[in-house]
Amino acid sequence: MIAKKNRKLKILITNDDGLHAPGIKILFKELSRYHELLMVAPDREQSATSHSLTLNRPLRMHKHASNIYSCDGTPTDSVMLAAFEVLNHKKPDMIISGINHGANMGEDVLYSGTIAAAIEGSLLRVPSIAVSMVDSEGADFKNAARFIRRFLKLYPDLNINSSTVLNINFPGKVKTGYNKFSFTSLGTRDYDDIVIQKTDPRGGKYYWIAGKPIWKESRGSDISAIRSGEVSITPIHLNFTDGKTLDDLRGMKIRLPR
Repeated sequence: MIAKKNRKLKILITNDDGLHAPGIKILFKELSRYHELLMVAPDREQSATSHSLTLNRPLRMHKHASNIYSCDGTPTDSVMLAAFEVLNHKKPDMIISGINHGANMGEDVLYSGTIAAAIEGSLLRVPSIAVSMVDSEGADFKNAARFIRRFLKLYPDLNINSSTVLNINFPGKVKTGYNKFSFTSLGTRDYDDIVIQKTDPRGGKYYWIAGKPIWKESRGSDISAIRSGEVSITPIHLNFTDGKTLDDLRGMKIRLPR
């Protein structure tokens, strides 16, 4: 956790929409007024890359300013290059991934490059936050960035272990700005027609993995908060072990059949 309130932080900022996306630019500008910022982000969109690392080719990094870099890899690559090359193994006080263009709620956290970059931060034991805008068209990125700046003042009081990532989602543009928020669980979503088949001019079949998400309402979930016009803040971590099932299996006397 961050020990002291209202102090100037060294913050690494990244995303999966690329260096030139409005969300990361606006967040970088807002936080730079109060903290020491370093941006290392992909040089192009890397949505749905999840936690992938580039291992089959060399990575290249380009310096745009004294504290702004891009790389030709994934969001996770960006965090690795920032931590071990740009910062020379010196950890930042915090890693913020976003502001992402589009929601990262429910099961989408498993596919999201935005979430993966924040999780990589948690693996480095650096307090990390992922930030997403549910409806990015016409969205109020400026007020979202101001919310994050204000939220950083609150963060030390939350006593969050660095192995836990806070996944923050903003609803679409609201008239009064972003003042209401709630702590939530991950919701559930299905996709309608997730694999779409098409035919090219030569008669060959090709496919799009796409479809329209169908969000399922559940009390206390990120989806419920967003539908209520609130900012959703969900703590997530990497412990995938099903503790109850593990205890049940250990308590059973099981022998392998002949």
